[in-house]
Amino acid sequence: MAVVEVTSEPSGLYLRAALGLLPSRRPATLPDSVLQRRGVTVDRDHLARYNRVCEFRLGDTLPPTYPHILAFPLAMRLMSGRDFPFPVVGIVHIANRITVHRAIDAGEALNLTVRCENLRPHERGQQFDVVAEAASDGVPVWRGVSAYLSKTATKSDGHGKRDHPLPPAPTARWRVPAGIGGEYAEVSGDRNPIHTSRVGARVFGFPRPIAHGMWSKARSLAALEGRLPAEYTVDVAFKQPILLPSTVGFHAADTGDGGWEFRVDGTKPHLAGVVTPP
Repeated sequence: MAVVEVTSEPSGLYLRAALGLLPSRRPATLPDSVLQRRGVTVDRDHLARYNRVCEFRLGDTLPPTYPHILAFPLAMRLMSGRDFPFPVVGIVHIANRITVHRAIDAGEALNLTVRCENLRPHERGQQFDVVAEAASDGVPVWRGVSAYLSKTATKSDGHGKRDHPLPPAPTARWRVPAGIGGEYAEVSGDRNPIHTSRVGARVFGFPRPIAHGMWSKARSLAALEGRLPAEYTVDVAFKQPILLPSTVGFHAADTGDGGWEFRVDGTKPHLAGVVTPP
């Protein structure tokens, strides 16, 4: 697997993504390369803005979802390349796993790597993983695996029309404002128009913009802040999108072994997650 060194912040990513919608011959396999960027440092003002949008406490320790933001430009560069088998616009983020090996101080310089792997069939198309890792002084401190779906099925599979079990009573209710898509886009760099534009959302079949899945994961972990173990893995499955604005219920339950189960529900389930200690 070839390692490609990236020496500056990738730019023009959504322009490249839009150009990727033009007809072209694409490979049938994932790119056999790793993008690497060394010595990535945290802008503390940006970290503070991110914390406010996701409702983490202001502090000098990175939230568990923040390294995902640092690695996102590398992931977008990889997925918007000509050697990528799918147009990145329209790809759906369906699940995310983060492993926190230890707390990361905002003053640490991180080496980031991103690669794609595990292309496999899905009932509605093709699924693959984007693996991002962060190391400090040569020691792994964080890992994220994002599962994405490229839809190829043309018929409805009934998704969204099934009967859903009654969710547990929420431990909190959140008002998700209409502007959260734009606010999270600014701090995350994920400016997909399905989150920020009514027209862009309608192009992809949504009546109005939807919240970012990683915002809902971050918001859930912010609600558990101070109660998470020092090391853990947190898995989430993204269900039905949160249309903006919305009111949703958050439910969390201690599993008794230092872990948590949590979920976000509206009239339909939006997110289901579990925190597992090592």
